[in-house]
Amino acid sequence: MTSPATHLVRLLTVRGETLAVAESLTGGLVAADITAVAGASKVFRGSVTAYATELKHQLLGVDATLLAERGAVDPQVAAQMAAGVREALGADWGIATTGVAGPEPQDGMPVGTVFLAVDGPATADSGCAGGGKVTALRLNGDRAEIRMESVRSVLALLLQQLAGEQTGNERAQDTEQNGGF
Repeated sequence: MTSPATHLVRLLTVRGETLAVAESLTGGLVAADITAVAGASKVFRGSVTAYATELKHQLLGVDATLLAERGAVDPQVAAQMAAGVREALGADWGIATTGVAGPEPQDGMPVGTVFLAVDGPATADSGCAGGGKVTALRLNGDRAEIRMESVRSVLALLLQQLAGEQTGNERAQDTEQNGGF
């Protein structure tokens, strides 16, 4: 079976599109998964691992007031991270991970709270802050399991977005959109 990263690299290569990654809780694991695929250099622009909260603002352009009021574990932060890395690295698509891998809660959020975001040409007019699609997860497991499931899930989210765009299934994309962010 083809890994999600392999499928993603192949699909982006065929489409002639590029990808940039912004990571927090995954600490570079998404980028490592993508770059482990032969041919990734054709599509992968780079990544920013903004583990410290202030770097999300300084490097990715996440709104400082949002970070001060809501903390780094927030759906709008994830959306702005994806949009920010896409812009900063000049990619067609940006994906982002932020959340709490543990062992302690962060920003009032329990361990296992994760927000994933995609920003790209099909999501730029979605109406969400930051111009992207966001998915919220509540994951169980230890720190390593939460981080690995976050990697798998953000790649799956982008693949889902690309598949929805390919089929022109706008209704499905609308129903998948998380409201209220």
